[in-house]
Amino acid sequence: MSQSTFGNKFKVTTWGESHGKALGAVVDGCPAGLSLQETDIQKFLDRRKPGQSKFTTARKEGDQVEILSGVFEGKTTGSPISLVVYNKDQRSRDYGNIAYSYRPGHADYTFDQKYGFRDYRGGGRSSGRETIGRVAGGAIASKILSELNISFTTYTKSIGPINCEEFDINEISNNKLYMPDAAAAEKASAYLEECIQNQDSAGGVIECRITGVPAGLGDPVFDKLDAKLAQAMMSIGAVKAVEIGDGIQVSASNGSSNNDAFYQKNGKIVKSTNHSGGILGGMSDGSEIILRVHVKPTPSISQPQNTVTHDGEPLSLEIHGRHDPVIVPRAVVVVESMAALVITDALFANMSAQMDHIKKLYLD
Repeated sequence: MSQSTFGNKFKVTTWGESHGKALGAVVDGCPAGLSLQETDIQKFLDRRKPGQSKFTTARKEGDQVEILSGVFEGKTTGSPISLVVYNKDQRSRDYGNIAYSYRPGHADYTFDQKYGFRDYRGGGRSSGRETIGRVAGGAIASKILSELNISFTTYTKSIGPINCEEFDINEISNNKLYMPDAAAAEKASAYLEECIQNQDSAGGVIECRITGVPAGLGDPVFDKLDAKLAQAMMSIGAVKAVEIGDGIQVSASNGSSNNDAFYQKNGKIVKSTNHSGGILGGMSDGSEIILRVHVKPTPSISQPQNTVTHDGEPLSLEIHGRHDPVIVPRAVVVVESMAALVITDALFANMSAQMDHIKKLYLD
């Protein structure tokens, strides 16, 4: 299976399956000398691990990460960093009834069509547990970015029909839904209770705001920064749409209202508004980067659903096992991690964009 590597200068390769022995990542391109401990990565993995609340899968996984290579005496060596998380609580028997049938909303059918074979235990590589490697790699990217004063604020903007009306950054970590609005979190919890009672699931929207990104990251044609961010977000299994800045609202706007005016402030060029979401012409413009990710409802639900076997025989399928009634809260850190990978890769690529930069590096 190809295409398990993301990035050009800063690369992350993920590996492993939901019910295999382990999952992990190999990070290549990390500079030597970065202070890195397993705890730096673990705090990211703890944000996505199962069992955080009644609204996440009951699968009992500590998701404890081990660094196998690339770090010596607390510092990165410049060689590939290999990371592993061992699976501890697989229950493959829960998936016996889907070995020869196709779950609606899952990749079972498309896997069979592409490979002629699939790991039906929890979806294999298509499982949400594949994101362990992304988050582990993203934690390292975030550590690099934090030393450059680039920071992320990522949160649940909506769940089902419940939208955040207020924004309190301190509230994000106060509720298990990672919503910046306490009242909305309470309403969303009640809505999810209804979904659980109805053996159903919900989708939602995640918003990620990135501050401190310098102007000029990205490229003007195929490797636009917004294109790379969109690719990164759409590579997350449950994501169905991505917006930058005003997003889909621009289709109903006029140029006079959508354009961001420039002015000078303290000797620096800035914008009076940020409809562009921090990206113009595929390159960062120095303002806050704003992106939103739309996540579909969890496809694994206990309601009877019509499907067929691999021989085309019709059947009614009830999916059992331990599944999240909503993916959004655990996906918040996945979105943040993928954004961190994109920004880090773009920063490294941008180092050779101007001859003056190269001279300063090697001649000063």
